[in-house]
Amino acid sequence: MSLPLEGLAAIVTGAGRGLGRAEAVELARLGASVVVNDFGRPGRDGSGEASAAPAEEVVEEIRAAGGHAVAHTGDVADHEQAHALIELAIETYGKLDILVNNAGILRDRMIFSMSEDEWDSVVRVHLKGHFNTTRFASAHWRERSKAAGGPVYGRIVNTSSEAFLAGSAGQPNYAAAKGGIVGLTTSTALALAKYGVTANAICPRARTRMTEDVFQGFQEPSDGRLDPLSPEHVPPLVGYLASPAAAKVNGQLLVVHGGMVAVVERPKVAAKFDAAKEVFTYDELDELLTPYYADRPPNETFAAAEVLGLKRS
Repeated sequence: MSLPLEGLAAIVTGAGRGLGRAEAVELARLGASVVVNDFGRPGRDGSGEASAAPAEEVVEEIRAAGGHAVAHTGDVADHEQAHALIELAIETYGKLDILVNNAGILRDRMIFSMSEDEWDSVVRVHLKGHFNTTRFASAHWRERSKAAGGPVYGRIVNTSSEAFLAGSAGQPNYAAAKGGIVGLTTSTALALAKYGVTANAICPRARTRMTEDVFQGFQEPSDGRLDPLSPEHVPPLVGYLASPAAAKVNGQLLVVHGGMVAVVERPKVAAKFDAAKEVFTYDELDELLTPYYADRPPNETFAAAEVLGLKRS
């Protein structure tokens, strides 16, 4: 029996550790040949010397299990290095079929204390990094589609976050970048559908080096059950979205953690008010909107921890 991703070539960025590593290993287990990308800097803030070791160790892990993998240690936030990553997949495997964008860093700070560099660096790695690889992968699929005279196989899985959905007071840079990734994903999904390519985004909850302090207060099971925040809960969804079975899943945002997948709807209009004349007056808006908000809870931000069943210790 053939594997669902057999014969397909994949790239996973930020795949030297954590979620990216688990996703690369899963895609290989499902039959894909994988380019494991990781810049290899040890600090979760992107600090430290770049190293080939994290990517190369994952490649060896995949090969030891009988899979096919090569390492790429470039910075996806650099336009030309991202181009080289896409070219490596094409040169090594003859094509690219799957792109999983996962690379990211954290530089947390309250908005009133954040420096320009802390803002720029996070947006650069997350949002620009997603754009760079998507730009060159999409050009590859467009060219293949033109040569074939019809649709080709292409899958993009981007990594957003519930920091975008729920807000995160100390992460204005991260939340903004992750929101931007959703916009990039939906735009890409519309642009590439005619070529046979899908683009979707996930919001994973996982206990990794990036989130070790975020989930510090959430208990791990003491009865031997798998931690609901284990990265192992996320890769099966990535594998599915990368597979032929997900051909009709496009432009979607899905939350995943602890054995749960939630499909997020596009924002809906909660209330609508019409002006008595052509243009609203200040007094009219005051009469309509002030009572509306006065009757609502003080904070209606999506309570992700409660909805997803997480409990602090």
